[in-house]
Amino acid sequence: MIVSPSLLSADFSNLQGAVEMINSSSADWLHIDVMDGVFVPNISFGFPVMDAVGKILKKPMDVHLMIVEPQKWVTRVRDTGAAIMNIHQEACVHLDRAIHAIHDAGMKAAVTLNPSTPVCMLEDVIQGLDMVLLMSVNPGFGGQKFIDGTVDKVRRLRKMIESNGSKAIIQVDGGINAATAPLVAEAGASSVVAGNYVFGAPDPMAAIETLKRC
Repeated sequence: MIVSPSLLSADFSNLQGAVEMINSSSADWLHIDVMDGVFVPNISFGFPVMDAVGKILKKPMDVHLMIVEPQKWVTRVRDTGAAIMNIHQEACVHLDRAIHAIHDAGMKAAVTLNPSTPVCMLEDVIQGLDMVLLMSVNPGFGGQKFIDGTVDKVRRLRKMIESNGSKAIIQVDGGINAATAPLVAEAGASSVVAGNYVFGAPDPMAAIETLKRC
């Protein structure tokens, strides 16, 4: 399992320590949740924090933009050192154009679906994606309970990916822990985002190892 701990759940008074822990851990990526208070009902952090993190992070930066008009920021996200730029289908009118722009900027392109958005919304762009992120909570806040119907949604997405010959991987974000990660893995996900489970654990590095074994 590809594990991408979410910086949103880290101690903001010691972000350097959190990033250094990720560098020393078996985590594959670091997930960066950017929220604007418009697309989602919360505000997290922006480019100054991402720039600082990018200077010390030794793992790929997995940037998830929960903002309106994310396509405007492709170049700026690239400049933070991001390896993956993830935009919401619901926030992007010209999704195909945005996916091409992300690739042209040298990043992997990912698209997120909210819990209420069916996987069929990506059928016409799935071949151009490197990853699809399924939200297993309603986006905006950490610490929410996993939506059980996500497991079947992963199965439906996996079937669509295979039938279209896409190489996209499936990532799941929200309520991920030692109990829910195996469920989405069995359904076809190969990456998980975990915030509270990792950064709230007595031993965050051990929590990451537990997820990687799923």
